[in-house]
Amino acid sequence: MTAKTVLVSGAGIAGPAAAHWLHRAGHRVTVVESAPAPRPGGQAVDFRGEQVKLLAAMGVLDEIRRYETAMGDQTVLGPDGRPALTVPGAAWSGEVEILRGDLARILYRHTADHTEYVFGDRVTSLTETADGVEVTFRRGAPRKFDLVVGADGVHSGVRAAAFGPEEDFRRDLGFGIAGFTAPNHLGLDHTSIMYNEPGRGLVVGSHRLPDRLHVGLVFAADGIEFHRRTPGEQAALLAQLFADTGWETPKLLEALPAADDLYVDSISQIHLDRWSAGRVVLLGDAAWCAGPGGSGTGLAMMGAQVLAGELAAAGGDHVTAFAKYEQRLRKPATIGQKNGKGSGNFLAPRTAAKIRSRNRGYRMLSTRLFGSIFTWMTDRAANALEYRAYPQLDSSHRGTRLAAGREPGHS
Repeated sequence: MTAKTVLVSGAGIAGPAAAHWLHRAGHRVTVVESAPAPRPGGQAVDFRGEQVKLLAAMGVLDEIRRYETAMGDQTVLGPDGRPALTVPGAAWSGEVEILRGDLARILYRHTADHTEYVFGDRVTSLTETADGVEVTFRRGAPRKFDLVVGADGVHSGVRAAAFGPEEDFRRDLGFGIAGFTAPNHLGLDHTSIMYNEPGRGLVVGSHRLPDRLHVGLVFAADGIEFHRRTPGEQAALLAQLFADTGWETPKLLEALPAADDLYVDSISQIHLDRWSAGRVVLLGDAAWCAGPGGSGTGLAMMGAQVLAGELAAAGGDHVTAFAKYEQRLRKPATIGQKNGKGSGNFLAPRTAAKIRSRNRGYRMLSTRLFGSIFTWMTDRAANALEYRAYPQLDSSHRGTRLAAGREPGHS
């Protein structure tokens, strides 16, 4: 198979995973990312079953385990701010759980010596020709690539350039989600707390760093746009939305102005009839964003391996490879979207009655019967796609290696 030049847009999780497997297949990969360095923020993501096999095959499982959250039980508070019930940590953490920012750094380091990373830039237009794709960038000079992979998230610029406006494919689920770190004034140690008021939910926990709290917010947000606002505007809006929320919320919100890892967006899903157009293909949230609980991170990484594997199996025939990639991923992506569809209502029930109902369901997780049902439901999305090794993705392949350098923005 003739080696190809591949542009991957997005250096979050799906993009570096694609870079790893495309390199294994012998291709030369460039990753472009609008942020100035790997993004530090994000909540914990977990891996189960087939996805753990993938991490082992990538050679990153041991390092991920060194950074795992090792979370214990979660305490759910009642409306008076006092503990109402406890949920076993195993219900959420899978076989291995890691903060998204830690995972992004691991994948960047794992691929940096053989991948060209371009930070602080983004794709502005795509023009397909008979033998490639001409790409223009916001800052860099135009370049031509054999293939383009859009792994740039729910607000994908590649998708907009190749498929059309985001509004044609994005379905908002009526809730917003936010995350940031704050000082650990609660003294939590590998445990987390959930607190709810109607239409608002907080989950705070301390993972590897004992002096830090990871704060997650979920809230009813019909018709509110977040991603086009500046970080300062996003922080101000969060402060407004949670201004009259009780428990420790005012103290937690004091950390917002200084948070350099704030993430705010709507809980949305992406629905497309196809994931490829000519030499352009979408991966992860850019193609099938499911929302929280949809096993999106694991499936994106699995999809990266399938994409590279099918491209190798087809001898570089991207038309055949993209079709087979989508054939394998469609059903798992649909299962993930079904799981993620109710995440907002689960994490931030809109009425006091629905909060009580959710908590009754929570209590059942401690029983053997309902605990096994819940485990089946969570494992179903993670194991919807079987890990299959592609002989063409030979782990001994070294390809063209680039000079290793320091991570942008880090010493």
